[in-house]
Amino acid sequence: MFFQGNQVATENDCEEYEIDNIWSQLDPTMDIETKNENEKTELKMNESDTFVSKTQTFWKKYVSSGNVTKNVSKTTKINDTKTSVTKSLDIWENYFNGDSITKYVLRRVGDHKYQFVHKSCQEYYAAQKIIFDIISWKPNVVDLNNQQFQQEFETHVQKLFINRKLLNEELGIIQFIAERIHDNSPIFVNLKSRLFRIIESSKNNENVSIAAANAITILNSANIDMDYQNWSNVKIPYAILDHAFLEGTDFSNANLDHVHFYQTCLTKVNFTNASMNDIYFGEYAYLEGHSDIVWGIQFSPDRTKAVSYSYDKTIRIWDIASSNQLCILKGHSDNICGVQFSHDGSKIVSCSRDKTIRIWDVLSGQQIQILEGHSSAVSAVQFSLDCSKIVSSSDDKTIRIWDVSSGEQVKLLEGHSDSVNTVQFSPDYSKIVSCSKDKSIRIWDISSGTQLQLLEGHLDDVAGVHFTSNGLNIISYSNDKTIRIWDVASGQKIQILEGHTAKINGIQFSPDDSKLLSYSNDATIRLWDLLSGKQLQVLEGHIHWVIIARYSSDSSKIVSGSGDNTIRLWDVSSGKQIQVLEGHSSVITGVEFFSNEHKILSCSADSTIRVWDIALEKKIQLTGGDLGIMSDVKFSPDGSKIVSCSMDKTIRLWDVQSGRQTQVFEGHSNIVYGVLFSLDGSKIISCSGDNTIRVWDALSGKQIQLLKGHSNAVNCIQFFSDNSRLVSCSKDKTIRIWDISSGRQIQLLQGHSDNVNRVKISPDESKIVSYSNDKTIRVWDVSSGDQLLLEGHTGVVYGASFSPDGTKIISCSGDKTIRIWNTSSRDQILLLKGHQHFILDAQFFPDSTKIVSCSADNTIRIWDILTGKQVQILEGHSDRVFEVQLSSDGSKIFSRSGDKTIRIWDVSSGKQIQLLEGHNGIIRSISISPDGSKLVSCSLDKTIRLWGSDNGKIIDVTERNSVDYIWKVGNQRGLSMKSSIWKDTEGVTSQQKLLVKQRGGTF
Repeated sequence: MFFQGNQVATENDCEEYEIDNIWSQLDPTMDIETKNENEKTELKMNESDTFVSKTQTFWKKYVSSGNVTKNVSKTTKINDTKTSVTKSLDIWENYFNGDSITKYVLRRVGDHKYQFVHKSCQEYYAAQKIIFDIISWKPNVVDLNNQQFQQEFETHVQKLFINRKLLNEELGIIQFIAERIHDNSPIFVNLKSRLFRIIESSKNNENVSIAAANAITILNSANIDMDYQNWSNVKIPYAILDHAFLEGTDFSNANLDHVHFYQTCLTKVNFTNASMNDIYFGEYAYLEGHSDIVWGIQFSPDRTKAVSYSYDKTIRIWDIASSNQLCILKGHSDNICGVQFSHDGSKIVSCSRDKTIRIWDVLSGQQIQILEGHSSAVSAVQFSLDCSKIVSSSDDKTIRIWDVSSGEQVKLLEGHSDSVNTVQFSPDYSKIVSCSKDKSIRIWDISSGTQLQLLEGHLDDVAGVHFTSNGLNIISYSNDKTIRIWDVASGQKIQILEGHTAKINGIQFSPDDSKLLSYSNDATIRLWDLLSGKQLQVLEGHIHWVIIARYSSDSSKIVSGSGDNTIRLWDVSSGKQIQVLEGHSSVITGVEFFSNEHKILSCSADSTIRVWDIALEKKIQLTGGDLGIMSDVKFSPDGSKIVSCSMDKTIRLWDVQSGRQTQVFEGHSNIVYGVLFSLDGSKIISCSGDNTIRVWDALSGKQIQLLKGHSNAVNCIQFFSDNSRLVSCSKDKTIRIWDISSGRQIQLLQGHSDNVNRVKISPDESKIVSYSNDKTIRVWDVSSGDQLLLEGHTGVVYGASFSPDGTKIISCSGDKTIRIWNTSSRDQILLLKGHQHFILDAQFFPDSTKIVSCSADNTIRIWDILTGKQVQILEGHSDRVFEVQLSSDGSKIFSRSGDKTIRIWDVSSGKQIQLLEGHNGIIRSISISPDGSKLVSCSLDKTIRLWGSDNGKIIDVTERNSVDYIWKVGNQRGLSMKSSIWKDTEGVTSQQKLLVKQRGGTF
């Protein structure tokens, strides 16, 4: 395609087109639909520039060629103006006068023959041809209504170049056209609407299905929302709708054969009677069964089965081919710490905090043996090669060797002075290595039970230890952030591998034993050369602890799981991230490659085990829109703008009316945790994990001030009403007051002994309240810096704030209590109990007569301050309620929850009056506009949504009104199908049907 390599155009091929015809299509007069004479553009060409006509047949050859070249390249935007065209003509003239061919798009390959220098040139010109072919069409009659216009347009669609062939193998062309949709030039003003018209045309004409599939793929690449479209009867086979936002769209009776729905929002979509043969989701039905955190998964030696263990105290065996549960193993009475298949795959051994080890038959699921003797939690177990022995380690500071057939303890190995974290046989099964919280590693002789070596050097808890495959060395990793290599025979340390900046969670050898990977709470994966100890790669991308990482069998890839709820796939040679798998709603606890490395099995604290397809190599490139995971979102004082901040280190400004991004503020070098407008809206203030606070001009986007002083991440900032000062708190345990204009620190408030989570300023601005992980609340005098210490909570304090009159402080804690304090005397006035789990937020009502609280017990409670009694329990959320906000008159409560919803409650009745659904991840922040008309939310799904009510104000909404989102920004992340309808669909497989049902769809 396009004359790359052996594809060549000759001058004779180009003679059938006249120059005026060519350029009237490439840069036509403005489409008649705009009816704006000022936006019309004409291009007049010099008749002597005859070479331009020699390229026209390229378009014809492109759309008829079956040879697909697969390299995709980036390009630069070319201005569609008279000047740019004139320059391009100069280029051709210079080229044919002998100038360097490396500068230009064509080169001579023979007499009167030319070929493109680079694939991106081909893609650009092909995209331009397709675009202008679409937008240059004009109806025969000027003043047509929309229906008439569409009818006439439909007669032309079949002739368009976009209908000649699918562009799925030419993602570069798709991206070029997608970029033009966002181009502000008036030339492209109708491009988006024409693409929608092409899709509409397929309802009545199956001969335009190629054009329709290309059109919807291009719109998706441009990150255009396609929600609530009436696309019944459309024909878009092979369309790529990965990451598309299709909420509420009607696809009834549509032809969706071979369509890709990877990480797509299909919430409320109607697929009734649609043809859906060979559709692709990129993931499979969950392995259903566990009811609590799944701690880990492991494959059987023949890779046909997997075993999982959970906080629900069960072990489950799964058939990999069918995803069916084969057995459920019950018996443990406490949390299970580990499981392992025997080497022949016939048995499983498990250990638990219930102090027991249990041996199970894989085929029947029956318990064969229970091994008792440890006096505390059993931390690890392992079978010997012949399955005749088991070795175990325990928090009771001992290691024990057991006979499998009799269940008797054979050896008791003592020596460690603290909990033993793990234990492992040597490859020849003559030795055992153990590591402990006592900071030591010990090597033991199995036959005699004697200690052979004591390896000391780690400065903290040794979390794990492994023999190398030849048994000559031991690798250990520790909470001291180092990995150490030891010689088994001498017990001497050979290497220290340093680089991680936080606790190391695990290591794994590469299949050829030449490299080692390590993963850590510093959010990185590191690759090391075992011979030299040199760090080879640092894989960065996760934004939270990396809990698990595994090599592929050929060492070319690594899969990792993290506390950021994502699974990431990495290319080992380049160190680049290949793919991000999103869908789990909690921490990833286990990942494994399988099925010839084409699939990944994962487990999570969200209680699910998922199967992912990673074989798909071609992925659509979305044009912009990726916001990263957002931390906070706020309205401007006049309600016309929204500011958001993100874990991608940026701050963004949005126009409320259009949803358009108007500014990006860049400068922070770490996660941005919080953001605020100044009270006059002229400035934006941000705080970050890079230990700084930055002040930005809201209009220009320029950084005005950099406030440095904190020695750790800044968690929170608050403005004083004079706009000249702000207060901040940090993980460095301090609170600081700053002068904004000079950037000078005015006050340093010290006293907390742990991370200071938040600060609030009193209504009269004379005091500051702070709360900390040290379980205390402190009230600070702004003038003097003196403090009052409020003590009483026995758990982490999650919230503290002043009453509207400033005389009281309310606090809530992980100890399940709410406490009300006198601001001046530090006396505790009230102690409120009733929640069954951590209390995450509590607020005073505007009149100070009541308070509202929310909890990890999924409830919201209203309390009377005078009596201390609970007035209402508001139930409906199915997960933790993180935050509650009150309307200005105290009549409504707005809550956000781990169930990914926002709910609006009527205070007088205690009823839920509105449910705001749509986010596909936990909602991180909500903010109500100053006039109460709108609500904005941001989520772990990397989107921002603006919500409004059809009665004008969201704070006045009732059950009879409707609340819906006004706009959404950000790329769709995670496959969602809630409330989708799949009645009488054709071609959906049984496994896909199960996946749909699990995600909330109905057949």
